[in-house]
Parts: sequence; C-alpha cells; structure tokens
Amino acid sequence: MKINLKNLAVGLILALGISANAAQDIRIYTADNQGGKINAVSIEKAFKDAGFYITGNNDMNKAFEAKFKEHAHDAYNLMTLHKKDTVSKLAAKYPSIALFTPLSMSIFTRKGEKTVSVSTMAAAGIAKVAEIPADNADLIAYMKEVADVLEKAMPNGKFEDVNYKIAKPEGDLVKRFTMEMDVKADEIEDELEGLQEELEAGLETAGFVLAGYNKLGDDYAAAGNEAYDFFDAYSICKVAVIFEVSKTHPEAGAFAPCTFSMYKKKGEKVVHFAYPSVYNWLSSIDVVDKASKDVLLKAQDAMNAAVNEATE
Repeated sequence: MKINLKNLAVGLILALGISANAAQDIRIYTADNQGGKINAVSIEKAFKDAGFYITGNNDMNKAFEAKFKEHAHDAYNLMTLHKKDTVSKLAAKYPSIALFTPLSMSIFTRKGEKTVSVSTMAAAGIAKVAEIPADNADLIAYMKEVADVLEKAMPNGKFEDVNYKIAKPEGDLVKRFTMEMDVKADEIEDELEGLQEELEAGLETAGFVLAGYNKLGDDYAAAGNEAYDFFDAYSICKVAVIFEVSKTHPEAGAFAPCTFSMYKKKGEKVVHFAYPSVYNWLSSIDVVDKASKDVLLKAQDAMNAAVNEATE
C-alpha cells in the first residue's frame, strides 16, 4: 500500500490539536506558574534532556536594566536551540532550514501575572520563509518534538489561541547577499576567517550582539552531507530592538535573535549569505506601532550596510 505523506502530515497536524493555529506563523505555549517553579533554567534543562543543542539562554531583563534602566515584563529570556540530527536531515533537501537554525524562543512572564509563556515559530511560519512545503513530514515532526518538550517542561500548559492578521509583507521575507571567493581549496579556511572577522567587527560596531555561532557544516558532514566547504550560522540581535518591540509583543522573541547564515558549496566560487528580514515581524505578529517599526527598519538598514561592507 502506498502511503500519501501529505495526507499523513495533515492527519498529524489534526491529531496534535493545533489546526486552529495552523495558519499562524508563531505559537505561544502558556502554563500556570503559581509556585514559580517553571523558569528559563528549567525549560532549558527539559530541552537538553530531550537531546536539543542549546546555543544561548540570555536574561534580557538584565540587559534592559543595564541599558535602559527598565523592563516591561517580570521575566524575559531569549533562548536559541536546535536538534542537530533533525536539522541535518531537513538540510539535505532544504538548506534554507538554516534560516531557523537555531530556533529562537522568548520565555516570559507578563507583568503581574503568575504564568510563564514560550513563543516560538510554527511550522507554517518556517515553511513560508524557508520555502519548505508546509506539509513536509520532517518539519512537522520537528515542531512536534518542540511541542512535546514544552508540554513536559510546563505541565498543564497549552498553546494559546493566536489570531494575528497575517499582512502582506512590505518587503522580501529573506535578505540575501552573495560574494565571490576565488581561492584554492587549502586557502578557503584562512579566507573565511578573514571574512568573518571583518563581518563580526562591522556588526559589533553597528551595535549588534553576536549571541551565538554554529558550524552547521560540521553537523551536516557528520550526517553524510559533504556538499559544502563551509556552512556557518550566527545568532544576531540588537538589544534596543527587542527592548522596544517586546514591550507590546513579548512573543517577538520567536524572531530574535535572527539567524544569519553563510555557506559555500564545494566546487563553486560563490558564497551565499541570508537572514530573515524584519518584514517577518511586521507581517506576522501585527507590529504596527511607529516606535517598533522605526527601530526594526533602522536596525535592518544597519545590518545590511555592515554585511555589504564585508562582502564588497
């Protein structure tokens, strides 16, 4: 009997009880936390125990207090993580999964509330940006793994009903750059190191924080995919951006830090760079206030300038 993977994937979505949010780009899992036992540390441990690779878990309230002398929520962390084997499997056919490797999450407690919430991307949001079929069984299974860990880490919780009006993006959802690297095979590592030093310096000068770094190509090679000379990913954020946007949209941590990927295929001279643009924030979660839009667009202009400078 031939199995229809598309029907199987749709059936899995329905079985998970998440069809109400199927068209949404992000999801928010919330649980009662009257006893205060659930926090960013306990949630991180649950993901580690489930085999996820944690690249960062930062207390943003400390950063907000240091820079702005205030914060909007009783707790606010940004965590980045991924499942190496699952991502490597997806990357064999869809290297664009790197746009969400690692996955970003915000872990937050709204002011005065006795709950804890985690926001992260939904399969539909990843599919739209990374151009992976929304019914891809591996992607759906990956998001189920995330959901299973949240359920274990946050007993009696559930996904909130989110009903954002998904707007037409005002620009490209992915910002891409290319440059040529015409060097001998034994010179690639040194050339890459110089490029990354210049790129990192430019981003830091522009006020960005390099919150994480992943050599995804090593994971891919270990899984049998040796198509790349290198495939690296940075987690990049700007404190001022998440501070402003999180005042009204703490769930924006599903997009921050953003992943900036860079790769070169073996036998080719072109280096490809990409990151999800801020138009995802604006179109996916109803970010409409002027202060948030201004800080997002300004940061994107600064990031583009830094990358253009390094890749000229």
